[in-house]
Order: sequence, then structure tokens, then C-alpha cells
Amino acid sequence: MPSQGFLSRRRKAQLGRAVSYFMMLLLLMLIGVPVFWMVSGSLKTTQEIQAIPIKWLPTSLQWENFREAWNAAPFGRFYLNTIITTAFGSGLELLNATFTAYALAFLRFPRKTLVFVLILIALMIPDEVVVLPNYLTVAGIPFFGWNWINTYQGIIIPGASVAFGAFFLRQAFLGLPREVLDAARVDGCGHVRMLWDMVVPMARPSILTFGLISLVAKWNEYLWPLVVTNEDRMRTLTVGLTYLFDSEGNTEWGVVMAGTVFVLAPLIIIFIWAQRFIIEGITSGATKG
Repeated sequence: MPSQGFLSRRRKAQLGRAVSYFMMLLLLMLIGVPVFWMVSGSLKTTQEIQAIPIKWLPTSLQWENFREAWNAAPFGRFYLNTIITTAFGSGLELLNATFTAYALAFLRFPRKTLVFVLILIALMIPDEVVVLPNYLTVAGIPFFGWNWINTYQGIIIPGASVAFGAFFLRQAFLGLPREVLDAARVDGCGHVRMLWDMVVPMARPSILTFGLISLVAKWNEYLWPLVVTNEDRMRTLTVGLTYLFDSEGNTEWGVVMAGTVFVLAPLIIIFIWAQRFIIEGITSGATKG
């Protein structure tokens, strides 16, 4: 017969597994219920959305909410602006973070520790604090003599580098197998080849993870595009959503939720596409050596 200690350990393991499943289910509900409510609301009338008790499913599908949301503002232009600013902004941020992290992880230069400490300090500064200095810079202080208001570069350049990316990738690079990198150096591998042929492939899961984080942040950015643009032709999707609200309180919430679906859908598609590469990278990294 199994010992009492073995049964006790088995019960603890079953209890732990049950608690884990419960927490996963709770997390899924916290994330999934609002998304379901948004998608369901995009196909309802405002009366159904505000009805009590709650109606989780629409009585009849209001597909015209999407047409009204698209026609209420120049969403085609908003999509183009968002794609451009997200692609270039996220790309520059990822490139900058990769080079900075490599320098902090593998290069020797004076005051290297001080530079890293300054990056850590920058992590503690809220984005809202630098909005005014960045605006004065892109608006053209006399010393610089330019004006980037209502331009793509005005939206992209101030956010082309963030401290989190350099810190995140530096930690990932430091965790790479040193013996592989040392062997590459012995074979005469220079820094550029080391970065692109050795470091980037081995750290691909971390780089893709940060790339997704950056992509989502750029796509959902609201405050800076709102501040640095004042013309419809340069607005982004998140700012464009405000066009669907009525200042007198007669907002059609089904139309607003349909507009929100326009914003959310590309991110879901990108994540579904990118997670395959993240899983492949993790699997590859786990089996090397």
C-alpha cells in the first residue's frame, strides 16, 4: 500500500494543479469577458448595450455599426498613419534597443556602469513628464530651427528609443551561452558579425517578445499623437476613435465599439502570426548544445 507521505504529496500536487487551473480560468475571464463584450456590443444597438439585466448577445446583428463607424471619420487615413508610425517607430526602437543592449552586454567603454544606471533611472520617468520638452523640440525651438508638427517624423522620432528595450535585451544577451560567443571570437568573429550571426539568432525569442511589446505600445499610443498633430490628415486610430463620441452625450456606443474593433483586430492578427516564431525560437534555444 502507498505510504501516507506519498498520498499527502499526491493530494498537494492535485490541489496545486487545481489552483493553477482556477487562476488561469480567472485570468482568462478577466481578459476575455471585456473583449467579448466589446465584440458583442459592436453588433448591438445602444439600447441593448445599456439594457438591465445585461444582454450578452445581440437580438439582431447590427452590421451597420461598422459602416457608420468607418464613415464617421476618415478611418482609411487613420489606418495608414497608424501603420506608418507603428512600423517605423517600432522598427527604430527595436534596432536602437538591440545595438544599445549589445554594447552594454559585450563592449568595454568608459563609464559603462554609469550609462546603465542612467538607463535604469530613465525607466522610472513617466512618459507624461517628457511630453512638453519633446513638443518644444519638434515644434522648433529657435536653436534647432525646424517644425515637425503634423509630420510622421514628429510622431516617430521622440519615441524611437526607450530605456525598457535596452534594459530588457541587455538582460537577455547576458543570459546567452558564453562559450559559444567565446568560440566565435576565437574564430575571428567581429562585433557586427557576432551581433547578427550569433547574438540575434540565439536571442530571437526575447527580441520578438520586445518587438511585440513595442508594436502594441506604438499602435495603442494616444497622448503623443494627440499632442503633436492637429489636422485630420495626420491623426492615428486611437485619436480618431474620439471622433465617434458625441459631446452632448448622445454617443452611439455600438458604433464606438465597432470602431474599437477596427483598432484591436490588427493586433490580434499580428499576435497570432508572431507567436509561432516565439514558440519556435524558445524550442530552438532549449535544444541547442
